[in-house]
Amino acid sequence: MKTFSAVLVLLAVGGSAGGSDLSREDAAAALRKAAGFFRTQVSAEGGYLWRYSSDLARREGEGRATATMAWVQPPGTPTVGGAFLTAWELTGDEFYLDAARETAMALVRGQLRSGGWDYRIEFDPRERPAWAYRVDEPREDRRDRQRNIATLDDDTTQAAVRFLMRVDQALEFRDETIHESARYALRSLLKVQYPNGAWPQRFSEPPDPGKHPVLKASYPDSWPRTWPDENYRDYYTFNDNAIADTIDLMFEAAEIYGRDEYRTAAGKAGDFILLAQMPEPQPAWAQQYDAEMHPTWARRFEPAAVTGGESQGVLRTLLGLYRRTGQQKYLAPIPAALDYLKRSRRADGRLARFYELQTNRPLYFTRAYELTYDDGDLPTHYAFVVDSRLDSIEKEYERLKAAGPQTLARDAARETAGNRQADGVRLTSSLTAAARQAVDGLDERGAWVEPGRLRSHGDDDSTREIIDTRTFVKHVET
Repeated sequence: MKTFSAVLVLLAVGGSAGGSDLSREDAAAALRKAAGFFRTQVSAEGGYLWRYSSDLARREGEGRATATMAWVQPPGTPTVGGAFLTAWELTGDEFYLDAARETAMALVRGQLRSGGWDYRIEFDPRERPAWAYRVDEPREDRRDRQRNIATLDDDTTQAAVRFLMRVDQALEFRDETIHESARYALRSLLKVQYPNGAWPQRFSEPPDPGKHPVLKASYPDSWPRTWPDENYRDYYTFNDNAIADTIDLMFEAAEIYGRDEYRTAAGKAGDFILLAQMPEPQPAWAQQYDAEMHPTWARRFEPAAVTGGESQGVLRTLLGLYRRTGQQKYLAPIPAALDYLKRSRRADGRLARFYELQTNRPLYFTRAYELTYDDGDLPTHYAFVVDSRLDSIEKEYERLKAAGPQTLARDAARETAGNRQADGVRLTSSLTAAARQAVDGLDERGAWVEPGRLRSHGDDDSTREIIDTRTFVKHVET
């Protein structure tokens, strides 16, 4: 088993600090009470959602949910399970490892035959036949109608696999069910990786290599100015960090399982990023590409364009690839992209999410979803203007370009999620105050209740106090 050299000073101090009378015993008792409440009262068979009304009568993930549902998409089931696992790593209390194992088994029950996960898991036996869950016997009468589409959107499948791998490692790879589920998912991700190294947004089966030639990105002769309403799930997708999250997952899998095939897959995806850089006059990246490597539409507010949003994430990914591999080719695209994006900043210093192909005019949408050059009537649910992080990206690029092998090795260790050290944690006054606030904020059940609404339940919903999984995770780690 990998040894986590974690020394959490807060839990090693029995007396007061920073003017607080919070003791190790107080912290430990509050932690156990909160985790126990989540396991016994909030959980749906080991799985979790995003938000709950304070009385647990109403629930939601990204959408409305029932008491028999769990959400995979963060901050759902893998996120809560990760908090349990962190609690075990830092305290050594087997209660939290048991909780993490319980959550891992909920994810096992939600894994699709495609190898990945949908946004949510259904545990109601009457509803489960609608999905092609691996652990359930195939229903011949429903085989063609069962949902078997896994998603890489919003770190959904990646988060599930990442958590399963961490639990597998914590259990010394002895739980065959969890181990096999994680490895099956990784094998599936290798199979659905395109010949050019990209991954799709969603998948159900491996692609036909003959339909996906390895090409460099280029501009289409023309593109539709109205939404074509086409299936975009198979496109090569940077949107919502789909490829970046999968690259990170592959590097972590290589670290945990010691298998070069995962590192190779990550490098192959990095090579796709090089192919996907648009030629002049816009040497950045699109949100998604079709099989001809042309930027293309996805949703009705995501046009064929070069993006000022995802391009910054791609640059961060290239820096990460260089830190982990030392290969100069991953730095090579950065100067031209930075120069182009800096020239493309708006008068307010920010970037448009979308720039028209070749003309580089910023593209926006009206509230009626009409494509326009005017930002005066923007829908509010989506960021059509994004902050510029170019200065910090350029600073990191210059630092890495001048760095030697020792710096790269240190950075690689820092980015390896399996290396979860907490040696640097000090008992500061702010940490003590946050811990005291967390302890004092628990109600008699062990719940952290806060003001809030359940957005998916509509304006008529009476909920004004909620239990939020993000708050739970934050306080557990504190």
